[in-house]
This record gives sequence, C-alpha cells and structure tokens, in this order.
Amino acid sequence: MKRNSFWVASFTASVIIAIVLLVAGSPTVTANDQPSAANAEVKIDNFVFGPPTITVPVGATVTWTNKDDIPHTSVSTEGVFKSKVLDTDEKFIYTFTKAGTYSYYCTIHPKMTGKVVVQ
Repeated sequence: MKRNSFWVASFTASVIIAIVLLVAGSPTVTANDQPSAANAEVKIDNFVFGPPTITVPVGATVTWTNKDDIPHTSVSTEGVFKSKVLDTDEKFIYTFTKAGTYSYYCTIHPKMTGKVVVQ
C-alpha cells in the first residue's frame, strides 16, 4: 500500500505543477529579448552580398567571405573600411565601434551593394 500511495502522491504533485504552469503561463521571449550576436557574416556569392543588410550591436565583428569564382571587394561608401581584392574563399574582417548605418559596395562591380546597421 505504501508504494501505491507514493506513486499517487508523486503523480498528483506532477499534475498540480503542470496545472500551475499552464495557468500562470511561461514568459514570452521575443527576438528583442535575446542578446545580439557579436559577430556576423556576409557571403559574397553570385555577385550578391548576402544578406544585403545586417544589423549588429556596437563592437560587433563582421566577416565578408568571397564564395564567388571571381574577385570582389567590400568598401564603405564613406571610407570607413576597405577590403583588399578578395579571391575565392578569402575573408575581410572589420569591427564596428560606432553606431550608424554603413553602406558598402564592390569596387570591381559597383552594382553590388550592402549595408551594415550598427545599433
């Protein structure tokens, strides 16, 4: 009899906890509640910066990687950063220390553009 009483009590406690959690609800977590990543990546592929716009926190490091078979660059329109010519699989890394919007383009293919928003 004691064994059955233990299991009944355990089961009852589990049910009560489940009901309390359902009634109280769990806190809702939104993307804004999550910490921002300190690093971000932009892939250069098929003559496109992807993603074309990224948002990062101040102090974030962004890495551009050329996945195309031809060379590309990543150059700020305001002269804040400038990569060398990147061959296939080469990377350019820049750390953003100030908030702002940083537009950039490929000097070899000026129609290729992107943007980093630093908050």
